[in-house]
Amino acid sequence: MQFFLDTANLEAIKKYAAWGMVDGVTTNPSLIAKEGVSLEKRIKEIAEVVNGSISSEVIATDLDGMLKEARRYSKWHKNVYVKVPMTAEGLQAVQILKKEGIRTNMTLAFSSAQALLAAKSGATLVSPFIGRLDDIGEDGMNVVGEIVQIYRNYGYKTKVLVASVRHPRHVVEAALIGADICTMPPEILEKLIHHPLTDKGITMFQNDWEKVKKLQK
Repeated sequence: MQFFLDTANLEAIKKYAAWGMVDGVTTNPSLIAKEGVSLEKRIKEIAEVVNGSISSEVIATDLDGMLKEARRYSKWHKNVYVKVPMTAEGLQAVQILKKEGIRTNMTLAFSSAQALLAAKSGATLVSPFIGRLDDIGEDGMNVVGEIVQIYRNYGYKTKVLVASVRHPRHVVEAALIGADICTMPPEILEKLIHHPLTDKGITMFQNDWEKVKKLQK
């Protein structure tokens, strides 16, 4: 399973990339806006840190606008994947971009039916937003399970990228289901490392070792 960071913060990306745990990065207009930099500048900066997929999202909602932005983004770096919204125009854009060799990430998917359409259109990645589904009382992880099963049934090559991750358990559940990728905010990746019993064990061993050192004097 690949781990992506869902952020446009360059310092956070550098920090966690140094751990060797970052396989890619996903961004969106909201994340870029928080950083106060141009989209092109930040995508190129990220590409210097992470040797993996970097998702950059189109703003346009019409077909021609999506294609124009996607073609421009794809020239920034070989690792750019263009995020396209799950709409009729988005599905058309994905088909055209695939023929042009531009990789896509169909975003804002909230149902297995939408993910099926994304795969039929030839999307490279599909991003089901599980946290937002949970927020409205639906089972986001159940949708991921349906998508994974459908793709296995028909041998679709589209990869499942679990997005809108809210806590470490989401990551574990996605891995159990067999999702290809999980994108998460930096704080979630940080939480994956820690467990109170680990911290307690380290403290206990250190305290005991201090006792041993005193006996050796």
